[in-house]
Order: sequence, then C-alpha cells, then structure tokens
Amino acid sequence: MRPETGVVEILGKYQVHTEFYRSPSAAKTIILVNGSLATTASFAQTIKYLQPQFNVLAFDQPYAGQSKPYNLRLPLLSKEDEAEILLRLIEHYRAHYLLSFSWGGVAAMLALAQRPVSLEKAAICSFSPTLNVPMLDYLHQGLRFLNALDRDNIALLVNSTIGKHLPSLFKRFNHKHVSSLDEHEYRQMYAHIKQVLSMEAHCRLDCLQAIDIPLLFVNGERDEYTSVEDAYLFARHIERCQFAVIDNAGHFLDMEHKSAWLQTRRTLLEFFNNPGKRLWQPARSSLHNLQRFAV
Repeated sequence: MRPETGVVEILGKYQVHTEFYRSPSAAKTIILVNGSLATTASFAQTIKYLQPQFNVLAFDQPYAGQSKPYNLRLPLLSKEDEAEILLRLIEHYRAHYLLSFSWGGVAAMLALAQRPVSLEKAAICSFSPTLNVPMLDYLHQGLRFLNALDRDNIALLVNSTIGKHLPSLFKRFNHKHVSSLDEHEYRQMYAHIKQVLSMEAHCRLDCLQAIDIPLLFVNGERDEYTSVEDAYLFARHIERCQFAVIDNAGHFLDMEHKSAWLQTRRTLLEFFNNPGKRLWQPARSSLHNLQRFAV
C-alpha cells in the first residue's frame, strides 16, 4: 500500500516530510525514528511487517531525504532539536508506539523522558548507552572522512563496520546512498558525532529514570558496535525495560538475512501486541560483571 505523504511544519521553522501507512484494521499508530544518514527508505523491510497490524509513520529529518527541499537554509540540528521534532510528530499523529534504530535512539530516549501523553511503549533497536572501543574507532574514522568530504571512504567505512553483515545488494545501495549525500548532510553528521563524543548526546541518569513506559531493547548477537552486553546496562537505570537478542545478526538486524527479519518481526509484534507478556531480562547477578554504566 502506498503511503499518504505530507509536510508537517514543526515549531514554525522546520518542514518535515512524512509518510503515513494507514491500515484499515489498525487501532494503533507506530512512529519510526531513523538512524544517522538514513531516510524513510531505510525502514522498507520493517514497514512490511508492521503496516498490516499498525498505522505506520515514517519521516525524514529536516536536513535529509524528501524534507531537504523545504529546509534550504537550515542550521545544524542537535539531538535535542531532533527530540523536539519527534515530540511534535508524536503529538500531531497521536502515536501510541515508537520504534527507533541506531543513533535514532538518542533523540528517541530524550523525547521519551518528556513523557509524551499518547505514547504507550517503545522499542529501541541497535543502540547502547556506551561508546565501546569498536564504536569509538568507527566514529573517529568517520570524523576524518566527513571533515574531508571524502564521500567514497565514508560509504566504504559504513559498509565495512556497522554494515559489514549486510548482503552485497544492500551494501551496493548503501554505498550509492551514503556517497551521494549533499554537503550539508555530511556537516550535520560531523556535528552529531562531535556531540556524541563529547557525551552531550547521551541521556543523563535523570533522563533515563524519567522514562515511565515499557521499553524493549533489541540488539544483534554479532553487533560489536552496539553490543548486547552494553545494551544490558540500561537495566540498571530503567525499571520497565526488557531485552531481545536477534541470533546471527549484526547492527542492521532485519535487513541482513531472512532469519533475522523473521526474528525481529516476531520479537517486535510480540512486544507491541501483548501487553502482559514479558520478554527476556538479564539476571541482576550478570550485571555486576559488566563495565560501569556511562552517562
């Protein structure tokens, strides 16, 4: 089914392209939050299994995708700006659920800490509260290539690190997309990485504790950049959280192979559709052996 497209004005200064996939039988709406350098197209595999059961809303940040033509003189956005945009979209569409991917988890959790009235649950995919050694190496390399506007090496870096488990066809699409972005999109990504490295983008302890709806953290078994073990650290500071591990999957989860797609589909639908059922939580004893939670 083709989406209903529109442009929503946010705070009188941002124009946001939206795609609303309406399901005739759905009572709930889920909003999708992109990772860095991504557009609504990145959720194509996910929408396939969400849209029959929910109304699905995808959107492009003001500096990306189909929002770009409406925001020609846009200043660089912080993750706090993105969180405010997300809050306004949740309110505008009265979203019940939220699903974020990768660095979209930063803005998502900042928004969740504001306790939007309509939101009931959220799933945070491929995200952790720490910057481990592989992620730090990836980000520092990214800064060098972004600063030099080295388009080809930016794309090669993404495919050889967080995207290394993607099938070859997806890697080709990924390379074409990442290497052909506008200059201001690279500047925006550079600013985001600088913000992340300074820890300004990470949720403070009081931010995490303010989140009062059930959360599900979904991570790939083979993802060394936002690892399963690092994600478990959220359990120390968020009371209503659960965890799911996608077998034999890396950072991109349902995009990597059919089994991962099926596992991710089953996990998310079970979480959103079954209010009383709990998925997996790490044993408290296992948390003592993990590295100190960084905020």
